Amino acid sequence: MLTLGRLTYLEASPSVAAPAGRAQTTLLLIHGFPLNARSWEPQLQLADRGWRVLAPQLRGFDGSPGHPPVDTVDDYAGDIIDLLDGLHVEDAVIGGLSMGGYITLALFRLAPRYFRGMMLADTRSQADTAEGIEGRRRMLALVRERGAGAVADEMLPKLVGETTKHLNPQIVEHTRALILASSPDAIAGGIRAMMSRPDSTPLLSSIHCPTLILVGEEDAITPPAQSEAMHRAIAGSELTILPRAGHLANLERPDAFNDALARFLTHRV
Repeated sequence: MLTLGRLTYLEASPSVAAPAGRAQTTLLLIHGFPLNARSWEPQLQLADRGWRVLAPQLRGFDGSPGHPPVDTVDDYAGDIIDLLDGLHVEDAVIGGLSMGGYITLALFRLAPRYFRGMMLADTRSQADTAEGIEGRRRMLALVRERGAGAVADEMLPKLVGETTKHLNPQIVEHTRALILASSPDAIAGGIRAMMSRPDSTPLLSSIHCPTLILVGEEDAITPPAQSEAMHRAIAGSELTILPRAGHLANLERPDAFNDALARFLTHRV
């Protein structure tokens, strides 16, 4: 794990050169809640296909410096801007899963100049409903009173798809370990950021960079219908629905996820 400013991050450098006449592409991946950058480890293998891969650790998750506290998705997006500037990355294909998708959209709203392309995985553009905000408040109380383990118990049944639970239970335990690595303060910050985020739906029509939308067919948190709505709103976007995957499609179907992302990077960016 490398450190720059407030963020620690994973980096995988390309093992092969970019094709003749094409600039090297940087792929930056923003993790979901309440996980950390290591949830993108299967995607670091994309460096073997010629792309530089960066996976920042959001403030406080798995030991990354957590001060000052985070209250909004814009706080996280500002950290990503600092990382890109610190690494002298002028543009990148920027993507995120779940909460990482919310941050990706916030970053586009704040600084669209960084986007060579966009990837939105298992996420949605809408703000929380009143019912959703109430659920966030309950989760905030839960993590304050009982810690990360209680959050894992509450969220795991919804995070992972039914096929994965039955055929790959080790992924469930791996996901639990990722959650337990996060401090209660980091989890609370993520909850506050998600419950206060704006509706990004009006932003979608202004996205003109190449965009890939990925979603697990069994995603119970952000179902495929929400990805289909984003696909209709973002002109020229691509939509891939991954069978036998839930909300954590990149961990549940890593080969299929990587293949879809590699095709997009090769042919659209």
